[in-house]
Amino acid sequence: MAAKIIWYTVSFGCAILFFSIGVYAQRLKKPMWFWSGTEVDASQISDVKSYNHENGIMWKLYSLWFVASGLAEIWNSVLALVLLVLSLTAGIPLLVYSYLKIEKKYKVQ
Repeated sequence: MAAKIIWYTVSFGCAILFFSIGVYAQRLKKPMWFWSGTEVDASQISDVKSYNHENGIMWKLYSLWFVASGLAEIWNSVLALVLLVLSLTAGIPLLVYSYLKIEKKYKVQ
């Protein structure tokens, strides 16, 4: 039982963290950054509000991997582990790909 509590704490904790980043991104007035230690220049983004909205959606969707992993633990711990590993191995490159697509869409040429 203790292992399940730890699993739920980690899974749902990560989900809450990434969902919160999404909410923060959508409420931010200046452009949301993605890469650590960098800032996005507002003059380089054509529509900051839409750019931030899409960034927020990206982070909220990423949080669903962790929710799914937590819920899967109820029925099948192997499936829960597979979902968690996928969220970390496939999910991160998908985040990068999604962000680059958003950046390309809104970056002033």
